[in-house]
Amino acid sequence: MIEQLSEGFFEIFQDGSFQKMDPSRLDNVDEDKSLGKYSSALGIDPLLIRKDGKVIVVDPGLGWGLDHKSSYQNTSSVVTNLDIFEISPEDVDLVLLSHLHYDHIAGCTYVNEHFETKATFPNARYMVHIDEWNHALAQVHKKSDRKGATYNLDEFYKLIAEQRVEFIESDLISPIPGITMIKTGGHSPGHMVAKVQDDTGVSYFMGDLVPTEYHLNHYAMKQVDWDSVETKKAKRAILSRASEESATIFFYHSLFRKSGKISQNKKNQFTLEESRRK
Repeated sequence: MIEQLSEGFFEIFQDGSFQKMDPSRLDNVDEDKSLGKYSSALGIDPLLIRKDGKVIVVDPGLGWGLDHKSSYQNTSSVVTNLDIFEISPEDVDLVLLSHLHYDHIAGCTYVNEHFETKATFPNARYMVHIDEWNHALAQVHKKSDRKGATYNLDEFYKLIAEQRVEFIESDLISPIPGITMIKTGGHSPGHMVAKVQDDTGVSYFMGDLVPTEYHLNHYAMKQVDWDSVETKKAKRAILSRASEESATIFFYHSLFRKSGKISQNKKNQFTLEESRRK
């Protein structure tokens, strides 16, 4: 079973900072002097997979509200989302990370009442590609001219120190039967997408390779992708394969259209049908 979780609507600024936003602002975008010019609106939507008795979380999000005495206590997080399905953080077996940008991994950890960094999912193993880790280490202290989310590994180092993180070294790996991580690169050197197969069909979690439904047929990521040529090639290859498989696509940053079954029309454009997959 696959469930799409949600942390809500956010505004991301050019320096990579985030702010929770009222979705009603999207009703009058043309009258909003800030949105679209100095910032962009996006969703934060981790993925929950329950398969063969295992609980898997993909990209656990910003994790606002998890820290002790956080000012975002009333904000939805991966933990409050899991609670809806009667799943505790201790129940999670595996955390898959498409890449290490802050808005995808901050929910991996939290700070407790003793101001100690703790793993949000204490019994899980965390997986990320080694190329992504090496790239993140090289970039984290550099001033980037790229817009959008950045690397902030301050809390993630604790997971490394506790040997909770497993580094993927191949371009294709199945951490458990039916789930495959595919290295695409592009958005960042070690970016990966997740493919899920079971008796109900095929699904893809696209990470930031295709962050929203708008990006299916448009390339609007030139200012944030690490390698625009590689991104466009990988995106086309994955979407073409998914279309041939009549797969369901899950987006991480969409505002309204979170998922759908993908196909190609007569103009060779990718289109979505409403997803009824569970």
